[in-house]
Amino acid sequence: MIGLVLRRLVTMALTLLLISALVFFVIKLPPGDFLTNRIMELRAGGEAASVAKAELLIRQYGLDRPVWQQYLMWVGLMPGSAGFSGLLQGDWGWSFEYDRPVAEVVGDALWLTLVVNLAALVFVHVVAIPIAIYSATHRHSLGDAVVTVLGYVGLAVPGFLLALILLFYANRWFGLSIGGLYDAQFTGKPWDGAKIRSLLAHLVVPTLVIGLGGTAAMIRRMRANLLDELAKPYTVTARAKGLPPTRALLKYPFRMSLNPFVADIGNLLPHLVSGSVLVSLVMSLPTVGPLLLEALRSQDQFMAGFILMFVAGLTVFGMLVSDLVLVWLDPRIRMGAR
Repeated sequence: MIGLVLRRLVTMALTLLLISALVFFVIKLPPGDFLTNRIMELRAGGEAASVAKAELLIRQYGLDRPVWQQYLMWVGLMPGSAGFSGLLQGDWGWSFEYDRPVAEVVGDALWLTLVVNLAALVFVHVVAIPIAIYSATHRHSLGDAVVTVLGYVGLAVPGFLLALILLFYANRWFGLSIGGLYDAQFTGKPWDGAKIRSLLAHLVVPTLVIGLGGTAAMIRRMRANLLDELAKPYTVTARAKGLPPTRALLKYPFRMSLNPFVADIGNLLPHLVSGSVLVSLVMSLPTVGPLLLEALRSQDQFMAGFILMFVAGLTVFGMLVSDLVLVWLDPRIRMGAR
């Protein structure tokens, strides 16, 4: 197991390095950038002090150097005017649009993004797995038909529309403020018990909206996988030998039907982040989705690059988790990993 983890960590590092190169060079493809355009505006307006500050930032982040040198400085593999100072050293760059370090701009947005999407991930699995088991073991029943219809509805309804509906009724029935992840009175204040309670109360609607589509898809896929496993000879033999029905279901068919979903953990986390951008805009959620959209629109390269690397980091971390869980879950994979 230790050897497997070490191999995966090396693969993760190489993958992130390749992704960082692709992200940086793709962001640099469009002509111009936010800072260059801003300097032109400042020079045209004659603001000497602002121009001097912008030119200092250009030298600091190597924007006057070749693109490949800019990339190495951004990652932290090449010294700049202040020495080695890049992603590897914890310097996420400067947001030219907000005129602040990227670390200050993203701030709480990073961990709030993780909280929202982990809550949606837990919701997907906690709700989808029992429903899928019931649907597979009660095939062609009224409950199975109801679950099937609700699954199709969940896949068909756009997330932003569901967000608007739930926001309206959450405010009308429970008095929750419209949008956000906590009441307006807690904005800019330190985290305490009252602010955490407000966060938990506001977290219900985003969790439902973001997780509903994934829940519906997981129910349909797991139902099909479980039905396939229940029809295999080893399950029929287990029942014929008198194995209790619950154990005959959970011992092997259920575990085998989980494999595709465990393998998808690495894809599900970044999918939830990227798929919730529109929902975050509609619900005014302080997550990284709206920040990424704004950074790409304004060509704020360091902000966009860091957020994309954050999503990439979630992906490779999720892949590591899914690999380890698969090794624990499936003895065939465990034997092959030795």
